[in-house]
Amino acid sequence: MEVIPAIDLLGGEVVRLYKGDFTQVTRYAQDPLALAEHYLAAGLSRLHAVDLDGARSGEPVNMPLIGRFAEAGLRVQAGGGIRDLDRLRTLLNAGADRAVIGSVAVEDPERVAGWLAAAGPERIVLALDVRLAADGTPWAQVRGWTEDGGRTLWELLDHYLALGLGDVLCTDIARDGTLAGPNLALYADCVRRYPQARFIASGGVSSAADLPLLRDTGVAAVVTGKALLDGRLSLEEIERFLRDA
Repeated sequence: MEVIPAIDLLGGEVVRLYKGDFTQVTRYAQDPLALAEHYLAAGLSRLHAVDLDGARSGEPVNMPLIGRFAEAGLRVQAGGGIRDLDRLRTLLNAGADRAVIGSVAVEDPERVAGWLAAAGPERIVLALDVRLAADGTPWAQVRGWTEDGGRTLWELLDHYLALGLGDVLCTDIARDGTLAGPNLALYADCVRRYPQARFIASGGVSSAADLPLLRDTGVAAVVTGKALLDGRLSLEEIERFLRDA
């Protein structure tokens, strides 16, 4: 299982949101590029970068910084504000290894099907941010987690996996930024239903103890942000986990 550090960008700063709420922002003093290079020096070559300004407004704001991450030698999967094919191509041309597509994939699956054909499914990560209903059904959320997308996780996976897309980033937003532990049952269910997909878990990682639990669900990778930034999970612990896995 791969461990991918996350850097969320808002106004050019490193931040974390609590449960995706833009009114509950924690700001960190680290320079974004220096932080990314620190992760790379520790052997974590892939970075998950989120343009929160773009996610909220629909206009990518932090594209130049994402390009600098790539120039530093990181393999960047980046998202936030990608609403059309031109912006997708601009992001990939800026140096992103993979584009993370969220809201528009929920709201307009047919349009994104065209993007898959144009860019190649290997260049796109499907990002599905879900909120669990009372009956346990995972419903996709859109526009920086401010609106319900009207489709279930299972509906969307059926559609996109049939088109050849393989990488799926799944976030339980009730866990994101909370350090409450990941939703292991959700990820195990995803892997059981769709063993052909490469699931990337996101949200709730609180310590190194969560890593083997996530690995045992069968996910291909995990994204972690707040636990690293707050010192709850160290780079040394990640290195030890990867070495012993």
